[in-house]
Amino acid sequence: MIKHIVMWRLKDGIDQPAAAQAIKEALEGLNGQIPGLIRLEVGINSVADKDASDVVLYSEFESQAALDAYQVHPAHNVAAEVVKAARAERRVVDYEA
Repeated sequence: MIKHIVMWRLKDGIDQPAAAQAIKEALEGLNGQIPGLIRLEVGINSVADKDASDVVLYSEFESQAALDAYQVHPAHNVAAEVVKAARAERRVVDYEA
């Protein structure tokens, strides 16, 4: 199994709560749509901390091949545009579990 975790900080000058909610809905809507995607959830930060990210994605895939297919899947590409429009910074970690 591959775990794929992504954290984003959102752009200043946008409605961050609305953008975070839009990201959550777009990404969680991928559950059940992409072969090999076992689980996907999105959390919105609730702690005021200068080192915190605003939004986190936690997902599990059957294999590296499934994660690779997810990255180019048309449904993921649509959701990724929602994220890209709001993000200022991105961090990612993929690891085998």
